[in-house]
Amino acid sequence: MQRLVIALYSDDSSVRQTVIAALGKQLDPALSVHEIKEFATADALRLYVDNKKQVDLFILDGEAVPEGGMGVGRQLKDEVFNCPPVLLITGREQDKWLATWSKAEAVVTHPIDPFTIAGKCAQLLKSSAALAN
Repeated sequence: MQRLVIALYSDDSSVRQTVIAALGKQLDPALSVHEIKEFATADALRLYVDNKKQVDLFILDGEAVPEGGMGVGRQLKDEVFNCPPVLLITGREQDKWLATWSKAEAVVTHPIDPFTIAGKCAQLLKSSAALAN
């Protein structure tokens, strides 16, 4: 099975490290092992995507500065053909409506619960794989 690629965007290295620790190397026995590509800036993420690099899931920090993950997610959904699923990390439970605006398929809130984010990522990757087949 081909290795999955997860693109993780947050300007905060502690958020990136928390997500990486939560996701481990393989989310589910039914899924391939994954590799996480870290991006501290939205520009770096866009450059990666523009170069047609493989991405199976985007994880975007809605609290990132100066460019939040919600706007980045909306742009990806609007501009990337067959855009992979997006999981958005929001600052508050009340921000879930913004995730809807950004077209994200799933949402978790800060502080990040490792089991919740891992479960949602596995679900998104399985759903995406099922749609591709």
